[in-house]
Amino acid sequence: MENAEGDEAKFAQIADEMIRRKVKVLMITPLSAAGGLAVQKKAKAANIPVIDYDRVTLGGQAEYHVGFDSVNVGQLQADGLLACLGDKPGAQIIEIEGAPTDHNATLFTQGQKSRLAPKYDTGALKLVKSQPVADWNNDLGGQLFEQILNDNAGKVDGVVAANDGLAGAVIGVLKKKNLAGKVPVTGQDATVDGLRAVLRGDQCVTVYKPVRDEAEAAARLAIAIARGDLDGADDLATGNLRDPVSRRDVKSVLLGATLIKKDTVRTLVTEGVVKPAELCAGDLAAVCAAQDIVGG
Repeated sequence: MENAEGDEAKFAQIADEMIRRKVKVLMITPLSAAGGLAVQKKAKAANIPVIDYDRVTLGGQAEYHVGFDSVNVGQLQADGLLACLGDKPGAQIIEIEGAPTDHNATLFTQGQKSRLAPKYDTGALKLVKSQPVADWNNDLGGQLFEQILNDNAGKVDGVVAANDGLAGAVIGVLKKKNLAGKVPVTGQDATVDGLRAVLRGDQCVTVYKPVRDEAEAAARLAIAIARGDLDGADDLATGNLRDPVSRRDVKSVLLGATLIKKDTVRTLVTEGVVKPAELCAGDLAAVCAAQDIVGG
């Protein structure tokens, strides 16, 4: 396994070397659709099957995909927001979404809309603005959120933030306006900062995606393909992810995620996902004690 560290040229170079070595299976996390497709074309010419890992290459040729059910992740975020909002007729919602070039971000939004759009349509909720953020850039996300908030006369009742990084940027703006903890904010990834924000009450929910499960599923799939056991591979890839560019369904292992609220953060400690010492430092010692989060 090698990491291109966000460098498109390095990504292509690593892939070329693996294809030259005639690996039995090539697993990639594409940095862009164009870069992913270029690699997949070379692999196909060399008769090497490809697995898209964590995100699909739009317009690509990968035989399989392993990732999380991103539509469901978006649904969990929306469900969490609705629960935190409670019964507040006409609540004003701002959506701070991920990069428009990341298909996962598109699927998160799709999942959110499946829950929230009917409420926007009836007027039960009011959508102020849905704003994608280029490159998932947290600083940019915070600036865009502040601009939208100011344009709406400083009024907001709930924020859909697509991940914990963007949520943190949103919370930073809310703190300046003395609104942190009063306005529910969603997140995703169950980062330490995100979980601390949930415990503090500044962030309403996050979504935990067990990356170990994703890695194990990818390994099992790759082993089956390398052995030529395509029936076994198909037994693992029971889902399909639609590629709207190539207009095909990619055989997929789609994994589930879990909504995390203040009273369920403890489960991640119990499972060894995060250490109490990381979560409970500083101002959160008393909160952790109240939530029965203990240990070293």
